[in-house]
Amino acid sequence: MRVHLKTLGCRLNEAELESWSREFRGLGHSLTQDPEQADLLVVNTCAVTEEAVRKSRKLLGRAHRQNPEARLVVTGCYASLDPTASASADGVDLVVPNQDKEQLVQIVQRELDLNIMPQSVTEEESGGLLARGRQRAFIKVQDGCRYRCTFCIVTLARGEERSRPAEEVIAEINRLHSEGIQEVVLTGVHLGGYGSDIDSDLGQLIDRVLAESEIPRLRVGSLEPWDLPDNFWSRFDNPRFMPHLHLPLQSGSDSVLRRMARRCKSDEFRRLVEEGRQQVPDLNITSDIIVGFPGETEVEWQQSLSFVEQMGFGHLHIFAYSPRSGTKAAGLPDPVPREIKRQRSEQLHQLGEQMKREMLERQLGKQVPVLVEGDGSRGWFGYTPNYLRVEIEAPADAALQNRIIEVKLEAVAAEGERLLGKTTRPL
Repeated sequence: MRVHLKTLGCRLNEAELESWSREFRGLGHSLTQDPEQADLLVVNTCAVTEEAVRKSRKLLGRAHRQNPEARLVVTGCYASLDPTASASADGVDLVVPNQDKEQLVQIVQRELDLNIMPQSVTEEESGGLLARGRQRAFIKVQDGCRYRCTFCIVTLARGEERSRPAEEVIAEINRLHSEGIQEVVLTGVHLGGYGSDIDSDLGQLIDRVLAESEIPRLRVGSLEPWDLPDNFWSRFDNPRFMPHLHLPLQSGSDSVLRRMARRCKSDEFRRLVEEGRQQVPDLNITSDIIVGFPGETEVEWQQSLSFVEQMGFGHLHIFAYSPRSGTKAAGLPDPVPREIKRQRSEQLHQLGEQMKREMLERQLGKQVPVLVEGDGSRGWFGYTPNYLRVEIEAPADAALQNRIIEVKLEAVAAEGERLLGKTTRPL
């Protein structure tokens, strides 16, 4: 069968898609990027905001219209929070709730009675990650969350915390490395909660991955600032553990953080960042900020804006608050008007661009290993260990794809979004 996989939302959803793609291929099925050519459509939905719900519904409708003859499977947070609506959407054959996601391929095989062909082609020939232009793989190591931030519906949709055994994670990483993957990212809904149910923790998992695999580059996904394991910074002494960390702040105002039910005050966040930068050279810390949370006054906004500027983040993900039915925040008083949210978002975007340019400028003159991801037809590019994009000056016919090469960082591109560099050794 030809399978088309589609996702909305977070990197965890993307990691799940990669896992399913490997399982489908292992059963002899092929993947197609064209939904109109597929026999099976799998849609991984999102429900982090009302807009995400709207997009999920729209995606389901479009999938059925594009290929009404294909079997349509829906999963993800929207499907789990509203399974009745998902099941009643045009063309949907099967709804797989989040708690059954790890068995999705087996469930689809069983419930839809798919014909299983013998595997007659190699993994690489049948379209592995590299064949799809991917050098980096996202590895789902954990699901579920014990916390209840007032704005978040995803933790309710994902359920209780569940961790994958380290042996299973390491086996997957070693398999991917043998296929040519150069970099993996450990992901989870509450990544810092890894191991809470299996007498382990994220620090132990990182140590084991570094000790029991030879993957050249290891990263971690978004980590709540209160979740960093003991002696976390010392792990960056290993050059294979990449010095980039995404720590969601959400607001720089302590009163707003209390309404969000966040577990880290601004001073605690500041001390954490200062400690990391002292111990890890060139550490790039990025973050999330929610603009216009219910009741956010001008004073609170200025507190938040000032704190973000002090932190000097390398990049910001900026979200204008959108109420989500079923969350505590949706019932909070004093919603911020749309126009004020727009103005504040614009202010924060300008600050984010300034901070990013400053981060890039601090890298100039350095020589760093870069994992090349773009090909010569579009211009060579890749990412530094601290996850900064670099456009690389090199011949278009050079064999650089998926190689880690030394690059000297010489300039910041005019728009301030990436670095410009040159190779330092013969190619």
